[in-house]
Amino acid sequence: MVFNCFTRIRLTAAGIGRSRAANVATIFALTLPIVVGAAGFGVETSYWYYNSLRLQATADAAAYAGALEQISGSDTPTIVAAATQSAATNGLGAGTIVVNTPPASGPNTAKKAVEVIVGQKLDRMFTLIFTQTQVPEQARAVALITNASKACILALDPTASQAALFSGNTGVKFTGCSVMANSIASDAIKLQGSAGLQADCLITAGGVSLSNPVTTVCAAPITQALPAADPFAGLPAPAASNPCKNINGNKTTQTIQPGTYCSGLSLSGDVTLSPGVYVVQGGDFKVNANANVFGDGVTIYLAGASRVSMNGNATVNLSAPTSGSYSGVLMYGDRTATGGQSTFNGTATSLLTGALYFPRQQVNYLGNFSGKSGCTQVVADMIQWSGNATINQDCTSLGMGDIFAAQSVMLVE
Repeated sequence: MVFNCFTRIRLTAAGIGRSRAANVATIFALTLPIVVGAAGFGVETSYWYYNSLRLQATADAAAYAGALEQISGSDTPTIVAAATQSAATNGLGAGTIVVNTPPASGPNTAKKAVEVIVGQKLDRMFTLIFTQTQVPEQARAVALITNASKACILALDPTASQAALFSGNTGVKFTGCSVMANSIASDAIKLQGSAGLQADCLITAGGVSLSNPVTTVCAAPITQALPAADPFAGLPAPAASNPCKNINGNKTTQTIQPGTYCSGLSLSGDVTLSPGVYVVQGGDFKVNANANVFGDGVTIYLAGASRVSMNGNATVNLSAPTSGSYSGVLMYGDRTATGGQSTFNGTATSLLTGALYFPRQQVNYLGNFSGKSGCTQVVADMIQWSGNATINQDCTSLGMGDIFAAQSVMLVE
């Protein structure tokens, strides 16, 4: 009897043990998917977070690439292509990209900036047990272009040696503005001989070569800078008109009218240019010795291979329009023609008020003069300066806009 009693107790205990083991196994089996799912969710959450950081970096790089392209003066399709290529290089893959310039939203919609919005859909791993929908992720970046300085002269050539050259007995003072050269050459800005130069700063994408000290507001020349944008890149070329006009070379005093001069425009004696746009083609714009040339509100466009030639004994007093499409632009060289040089000379009483814009040609500035209130700007492929002048930057009252140098890009959103 005692044996049977203990036997029953042992059997009962064993049954209870087996029952508890079965319960634990059941509970474990039931909770395992939750535990695995929670662990998987944690792993995937970390993956999603990592990917969001990577996607943001992709958006940042794409916006920056687009802004750099915009600085170089490219059109919108080229800016979009640069941003898209950057995103692809940084692993966007089958994701989506939207590029807006200027931005379509945010505080920089009215500013010079590039907005990039990228998106991806991520496949699930562990959390597939809950849903099979992909996880959408999106990142947005805005790169703002800022202008660190203003220039009075800008040499556009990207590689030329001595793109901005000051030589001889030059004594030039640039007030409130800098000298800017886009060239990456080690001597992109060069001062040689006994030339003297004062400016806010010397700024170049390359380097400087100075034969003697330069007086600047900045502590030292800025080298390896980003190139400046062509301030007149969007300026349309004036259309030639019919019939062609000709000047009467036998008159000692005359007033001429705007229009197209198909055999060049050679000025002698006393000549007044009426306000308007003059298209010079088939020859040069010449101001001959001892000529006296006057004109307010004029823009002179040098079509094709036409160039400017001004004699040092001539007196030239010309000013650009103060409003309209060609506001502030006095001379405009054809941007489709390459090579050649335009030379600006004259007496000390000469005035050239406005911008001298020759994007594909060299400008030689030889005269000891500037413009009204010192308002002369020079934007050309290359610039050689050997005259004495004082140039000012604040010329908005005369219809001239600012020329920006040393542009920079920063991510602001």
